[in-house]
Amino acid sequence: MNMTHQQKMKHKQRAIPPLIINWLREFGCRITGMNGTTVIYFDKKSKRTLCQEVGHIVVRRLDDMMDAYAVMSKDRIIAVGHRFNSFKH
Repeated sequence: MNMTHQQKMKHKQRAIPPLIINWLREFGCRITGMNGTTVIYFDKKSKRTLCQEVGHIVVRRLDDMMDAYAVMSKDRIIAVGHRFNSFKH
């Protein structure tokens, strides 16, 4: 996982495990911003795909972490956090 040093510390502070970040990168819905960044988050479709891959029980157990998002620039994660509002497309 390619992260800036600051983001390695921030994702620990925000209690987002590396497993969730990996799932975001693999299954998450992507929105491209005007500044060249990409926001990745779980929507209904990506959660369904994730359930098919790892199982409903696993996703249900980790449901409180499924509000996570990641902001990427090229192949590097520059921000992670928890969503409190929905993203506008």
